[in-house]
Amino acid sequence: MLPRCAFSVCHVFVLVLCLSSAEDFDWTKNGHSSFHYGTFPAGFSWGAGSSAYQTEGAWDKDGKGLSIWDVFSHKKGKIQRNDTGDSSCEGYHKVKDDVSLMKELKLNHYRFSISWPRLIPTGIKSDHINEKGIQYYDELINHLLESKITPIVTLYHWDLPQVLQEKYGGWQNISMVNHFNEFASLCFERFGNRVKYWMTFNNPWSVAVEGYETGEHAPGLRLKGTGAYKAAHHIIKAHAKVWHTYDTQWRGKQKGLVGISLSGDWGEPVDISNQKDIEAAERYVQFFLGWFATPIFHGDYPQVMKDFVGRKSAQQGLGTSRLPTFSPQEKSYIKGTCDFLGIGHFTTRYITEKNHPSARGSGSYFTDRDLAELVDPRWPDPGSEWLYSVPWGFRRLLNFVKSQYGNPMIYVTENGVSEKMLCTELCDEWRIQYYKDYINEMLKAIKDGVNVKGYTAWSLLDKFEWDEGYSERFGLYYVDFRNKNKPRYPKASVQFYKRVISSNGFPNQREVENWRRKAVETCSSSNQLLAADPLTSQMEMVTEIVVPTVCTLSILLGAVFLMFLLRRRN
Repeated sequence: MLPRCAFSVCHVFVLVLCLSSAEDFDWTKNGHSSFHYGTFPAGFSWGAGSSAYQTEGAWDKDGKGLSIWDVFSHKKGKIQRNDTGDSSCEGYHKVKDDVSLMKELKLNHYRFSISWPRLIPTGIKSDHINEKGIQYYDELINHLLESKITPIVTLYHWDLPQVLQEKYGGWQNISMVNHFNEFASLCFERFGNRVKYWMTFNNPWSVAVEGYETGEHAPGLRLKGTGAYKAAHHIIKAHAKVWHTYDTQWRGKQKGLVGISLSGDWGEPVDISNQKDIEAAERYVQFFLGWFATPIFHGDYPQVMKDFVGRKSAQQGLGTSRLPTFSPQEKSYIKGTCDFLGIGHFTTRYITEKNHPSARGSGSYFTDRDLAELVDPRWPDPGSEWLYSVPWGFRRLLNFVKSQYGNPMIYVTENGVSEKMLCTELCDEWRIQYYKDYINEMLKAIKDGVNVKGYTAWSLLDKFEWDEGYSERFGLYYVDFRNKNKPRYPKASVQFYKRVISSNGFPNQREVENWRRKAVETCSSSNQLLAADPLTSQMEMVTEIVVPTVCTLSILLGAVFLMFLLRRRN
C-alpha cells in the first residue's frame, strides 16, 4: 500500500464506467455528502462477526491440530511484536459470555468460522475426527439459537491444517479440493440441522495474494506471479464442489443456503476525462472482486484478467498464461454456485493507469494490473494504514455487484474500522461516524434496488489482526489482552449500533444525533479509558469515580518533570 498522504488528489465528483450500468443508479450523480434518513426493509438482518483463529484461542487444547497460522505466528518477525493467536480472546472458553454480549446488542445473526484443524486435526477426515471440537461448535450454535440469534457459518477463514500445507503445499495443490469438501461435508452432517447459512471461504483474495504471493500471511510463501493465481484457481474449484455437494446431498432435507464471502475495495478513476483511468478503475475492481465473483456467476475469469495476464506472460517469454484456465466442463460446473453473495468492504482507492513493463522472469499480480492506487489525504484514517473512511465507495461497489452479477442476494459480511493508537478510548466516536456513514450508503444502495438482506459489523470483539497482531482493534467491545481473563468492555459504538438495530435504520436527524450524544456520554461519564500498557492488566474498570489512565499519568508526570527542570535552570 502507498504511504499515507503520499498524494494530494482532488475530489472526483463524476464516475463514468465502461460496464452495463444499473438502470436506477446514476453513476454520474454526486451524492457523496448527502445523508438519507429512512429505515431498512422489514426482516433486514443485523449482526456482528468474528473468525476462529482471531478469537478462539485454545490453539492446542482438546485435541485441536496445528493450523498454518499457529505455525506462522510462532515464527519470530512474522507478526507485529511477535504476537500470536494462542489465547487471543479465549472465545473457546467464553461462549456464554459472548452470546450474552450479542443479546445485549440485539443481534439478529452472528457470523463465525469453524476451525478445520479443531474438527479434523490433520485436515484429512479419514485420519481422525475430534469430537471435542464438534462439541464446542455444538455448544456455540445451540446457545445462539436459544438466544434467537441466527448462526452464519464460514467454513474457511484462513486456518488451513498445517499437515495439508506440509504434505501437499496447501492451496497450491489440487488435492485441497477433495479434502476441503470432506471437511465441509462433516460440518453439514453435524451442524446442518441447525445452520442454514453457510459460506465456503472468507476473502479468498487475501488467502491467495497475501498467503502465496507476498508472503505477508500464512503460509508465508512468495511465489511471485504464479502462486496467487494457482491458489485462487483451486479455491474456486473447492467452493464449487462444496456447493454441489450441499445441493445434491443436503439441501433437500436441511433447506439451507451456501454462498461465499468476497472482499472488495472500490476503485474510482482519478481523471474521469481520461479513458485509460476509467478502464484502470474497472480493472482494479475486476482483479479484486471479479477474480472470484465472475467465475462463480458467469463461469470464467473476467476477460480483462485473461487479456492482461496473458499479454504480460507472453512478454515474459512464457508459452502459456500464468492465469490458469477452466475447461468447458469446469466452467459449467462452477457457474451459478452461489445462493447468496457475502461482501466484505472497508475502503476505496483512487485509481490511475500506470504501465508496468514486463521483463523475462518478472511479473506479479500487482504489476499485471497496470495501475496505481492513490488516496486523498483528507480521508479519515484512524487505524489500519490501508483503511480510509470513504463511505460513498460502498454504495458504488454494491451497485457494481448488482449490475455485473444479476442483482444477487447480498449479505454484507464484513464492514468496520480499526484504531491504532497508544491510548485506546472506549469513546470511539470515529467508529460511530464510520458505521453511521457506511450503513447509510448501504441503505441508499437498497433504495437503488440492490438486494442486500443483512449487515455484519466487523467485528464483535477486538481480536488478533493477522500480521498486525493486537496492534489494531476492530471490535465493538474492547478486549484487555494483558489480563489473562480477557475481559470485554463495551465501546460507545455498541450503544450506537444497538439503536440502529432497534430502529432498523435512521428514523430522523434529531433522533440519530441523540443516539450519538448518549452513546458518547455513557462512556465519558464513567471515564472508561484504557491504556495500552502492561500495568492496566492489574486495573479494574471503575464506573463511578474518575481514574486517570497510565497514558494520562505519563503526560502529567512528564509535564511536572519538565516544570521542575525549567525552575532549576532559572
